[in-house]
Amino acid sequence: MMKEELGNGKEFGYAHSSVDDIDQETLAKLYEQSFQTFQEGEVVKGRVVHVAEEYVVVDIGYKSEGIIPIEEFKDSDGNVTVKVGDEIEVLLEFHDDDEGVVYLSKEKAEKIKVWDEIVKVFEEDGVIRGKVVAKVKGGLSVDIGIPAFLPGSQVDLRPIRDLDSLVGKEMDFKILKCNRRRRNVVLSRRAILEKEREAKRAETLAKLEEGRVVDGVVKNITDYGVFIDLGGVDGLLHITDMSWGRVGHPSEMFSIGDPIKVMVLHFDRENERVSLGLKQMYPDPWTNAAEKYPEGSKVKGKVVSIADYGAFVELEKGVEGLIHVSEMSWMEKIKHPSKILSVGDEVEAVVLSIDVQRRRISLGLKQLTPNPWDVVAEKYPVGTVIEGKVKNITDFGIFIGIDEGIDGLVHISDISWTKRIRHPSEMFQKGQTVRAKVLHIDKEEKRFSLGIKQLEPDPWETISERYPVGSVVSGIVSNITDFGLFVEIEEGIEGLVHVSEIDDAEKTNPLQSYQLSQRVEAKVINVSPQERKIGLSIKKLVEEREKEEIKKFKTSTEDDTPKLGDLVQIDKTEK
Repeated sequence: MMKEELGNGKEFGYAHSSVDDIDQETLAKLYEQSFQTFQEGEVVKGRVVHVAEEYVVVDIGYKSEGIIPIEEFKDSDGNVTVKVGDEIEVLLEFHDDDEGVVYLSKEKAEKIKVWDEIVKVFEEDGVIRGKVVAKVKGGLSVDIGIPAFLPGSQVDLRPIRDLDSLVGKEMDFKILKCNRRRRNVVLSRRAILEKEREAKRAETLAKLEEGRVVDGVVKNITDYGVFIDLGGVDGLLHITDMSWGRVGHPSEMFSIGDPIKVMVLHFDRENERVSLGLKQMYPDPWTNAAEKYPEGSKVKGKVVSIADYGAFVELEKGVEGLIHVSEMSWMEKIKHPSKILSVGDEVEAVVLSIDVQRRRISLGLKQLTPNPWDVVAEKYPVGTVIEGKVKNITDFGIFIGIDEGIDGLVHISDISWTKRIRHPSEMFQKGQTVRAKVLHIDKEEKRFSLGIKQLEPDPWETISERYPVGSVVSGIVSNITDFGLFVEIEEGIEGLVHVSEIDDAEKTNPLQSYQLSQRVEAKVINVSPQERKIGLSIKKLVEEREKEEIKKFKTSTEDDTPKLGDLVQIDKTEK
């Protein structure tokens, strides 16, 4: 603005009409002020005397008023924030005496004042407040009147991953570096926090004692526990001290930043180590577990874990019972508990035993229903004849279905009294209906023994009566061995003709005279029902018959007496 544009001040509304309107005292002050000297770059106080469209006119006591561009007084919405009469500090940039204009700046004055304050705070190791305005490379930009740099390492006591979350927040800072010439200021929030922590630490250490309940904040979470900030001092809350119940991982119960009340379990003042407990603040549920869960009682709970050997059921927080895989079913052989139960299942069970000292409860699932083996034992006592279908055939016998889930075994040795059975499949097929007699029931071993041959009397029990020693039997050669002949005298009953009891002494090998299926006669020389053996002799039978023939020969008439050659011929024919 040129001098002629400003005129004599009447355009701004502050020129007086004449000297007579001013009293002598005011005139003296004005006269004295007109001789004040100002240095360019000096910050002075002034009063706003006029607000125009482009300028704000400020009286600083100089012979000429100063002007400031109106833009320095507008806010972010473009509104003018100054009015006539406001006192402000301004920087005298330069004065043009020829034009009679003094150029001022409010913004520059404020910056100078800010720098003065920053330098003062830095020198006095004070604290300055600022607002985080943006995330920049390596840290944050903070407005403390001028832009300042806050390194990422100085933001907090521990690294913060999300620096953007701090933008817009006002905080207190320490000034680490201050260079006015380079307009460079480096801040630290960590320095303040460390000082606060040390103060809290001393206070915390003074009041820490075992058994005391203290407040803290979750600082860090690990697999084995959480670290709690007690106020400058960290304590460890181990996973085993978090709950009387099961804790899979500490993160299931806590998040970083959670406030928490804990009990001091142990405090090593020398090494400043603190062990904390949470569950110790509540009663131990095992204290009265024996009264709550007596043996034989029915309980309800939730499956919380499954192992190869069983399932753990939570009856209440801190009290778990184990259902062993062997206690899940009366009948089925459970290969893995997951075939029956899943984590999260609500189940009912029976308390089998409780050991409070070892904090163990044994539970049973199958005990909710009667043991089918007890029912079977009552329903089918030994000697009962049952009827069922062949469910399975093995090398050692056949399994017959009795009741649902229970099969009876007929061992191969109990199929027949007399038949030689190589494999049960020779006589039976799956699905075939058969009758059998109950021989034995072992509830503990879950074995149900049946017999088919027991449906009929044992033919060996009367063998001595039917084949007494000295009697003559007739049978078929069923087997030829090195030591003699086996002769089947009735179905399944065989007698042995030892090689020494064969009448063929004149031959080198008397067995050569016989063939399988050849019918022979022999004399019973011994019977052993217990060993299921019959001894036969062809030789004794031949000798007896020869003696009888000789006797007959002697007592008969001469005409009727057969010649020796005839007897030999008869003997050979009988053989």
